[in-house]
Amino acid sequence: MLQVAAEEGISDVTLYSWLKQCRQQGRPVPGYRNAGDDGSPEAKLAVVIETASMSEAELGAYCRQKGLYPEQVQRWKGAGLHGTGLQEGQEKTAQKQQRDARKTIKKLKAEVRRKDRVLAETTSLLVLSKKLEALYGEDPDSEDN
Repeated sequence: MLQVAAEEGISDVTLYSWLKQCRQQGRPVPGYRNAGDDGSPEAKLAVVIETASMSEAELGAYCRQKGLYPEQVQRWKGAGLHGTGLQEGQEKTAQKQQRDARKTIKKLKAEVRRKDRVLAETTSLLVLSKKLEALYGEDPDSEDN
């Protein structure tokens, strides 16, 4: 890179400043490798889209120009497709969970209705028992005649 700066008459500081600006904008930068950081997700997607219809030779030329490796582009493409597959799987799982939740809610509502009817019947019997007791003045179960 210093050779390019010398050939073009650009100071090293200016060249590095431009490279830093490009990296911050998420653009692929030649010679920039940062412990597995190959750029922002947006930059990776842009590269995958740009190279989608390229032949192997065109891809090689593109990668040389951008300072990338064809394997990186293939890895990014695979990761994107894999991520899409995971997302579809997660959506299916969420739909299944919603169906199961609806079934559970339906069963619970039916159980609550049944218990409400039983409670209403028990309450009616208790009220009738109290009325009978008030009418006869004694507990109808304790007949000692």
